[in-house]
Amino acid sequence: MPIAADDPRLTTAYTAATTRYDDVPFARAGASGIPLPRISLGLWQNFGRDRSIETQREILLHAFDRGVVHIDLANNYGPPYGAAESTLGTVLASDLGRYRDELFLTSKAGYDMWPGPYGDGGSRKYLTRSLEQSLRRLGIDHVDVFYSHRPDPETPLEETVQALVDIVRSGKALYVGISNYPAELTRRAHELLAGEGVRLLLHQPRYSLFDRRPEEDLFPLLRELQVGSAVFSPLAQGLLTAKYIDGVVPDDSRAANSFFLDGSALTDDYLRRIRGIAGIADEAGLSIPQLAIAWVLRDPVVTTAIIGASRPGQIDDAITASKAELPAEVITALDEFAAPIGSATA
Repeated sequence: MPIAADDPRLTTAYTAATTRYDDVPFARAGASGIPLPRISLGLWQNFGRDRSIETQREILLHAFDRGVVHIDLANNYGPPYGAAESTLGTVLASDLGRYRDELFLTSKAGYDMWPGPYGDGGSRKYLTRSLEQSLRRLGIDHVDVFYSHRPDPETPLEETVQALVDIVRSGKALYVGISNYPAELTRRAHELLAGEGVRLLLHQPRYSLFDRRPEEDLFPLLRELQVGSAVFSPLAQGLLTAKYIDGVVPDDSRAANSFFLDGSALTDDYLRRIRGIAGIADEAGLSIPQLAIAWVLRDPVVTTAIIGASRPGQIDDAITASKAELPAEVITALDEFAAPIGSATA
């Protein structure tokens, strides 16, 4: 169950910092009227019931105080599924609700959420009902962007797009986005939406020094279509940190506890790459995560980098990275240790 907004753990009066827009840079999403902070907070990890509500609240409020006003969710972020939305709903009720119009809140549906054939995929029934459930958990009447989280080969793209169009027309989302769509389906989704007078605001692909697949054909297409991108996993699920530089998996690390990453990723090739990146970061006066974030933001096609956070200081580090301009020689030096363009190493 969600924590009640009047729970004693959440009763400290909160007033947002008056300096919240003084520091973080913003960039416009494609050709739209929407600027987003170059750093956004994703609740994929660290915002389930396995974490204390006090810590989650502290991170959310610190992010807002630093100008990180874009918070990204999906229906099944947790654990359990739905918990991240419930957590944010609690903090909206107790603290952030009066700042709702300063927040840019996004959610998604496309992966498994509930049992049976209607709790997964891209059907009109699933997308529509999932968003309604998300809004109840969040305690709000609309999200700013609703994404189709993945293409569904079992559902005609026309049905998925029509559901997104009708969601916008219903007022339950102001804009739509797509995530994990390849370039050819992105172009078709853009065409179908445009035919209905609805803008494709954002594409959300995985992108990092260790996964450069979007550079091959997706990013050129987004430039052509003037669609923004909100990239996720800029730290390659923690691989682009110093945690594993000695080839050891700490007990409290993501590789020790995550379904998405395990110790098998710590190959000799990975260790060569991360140690090379560490040397370049040191020379640039940045940490490995800061260098990795600055690198994904080097291209204007990337509107914002979505980061996870288990403590407030990680948000501060990312904001520092968002203002770093990497010299051409640093970008060139990284090519030796990054994935080749159009491919992934992790």
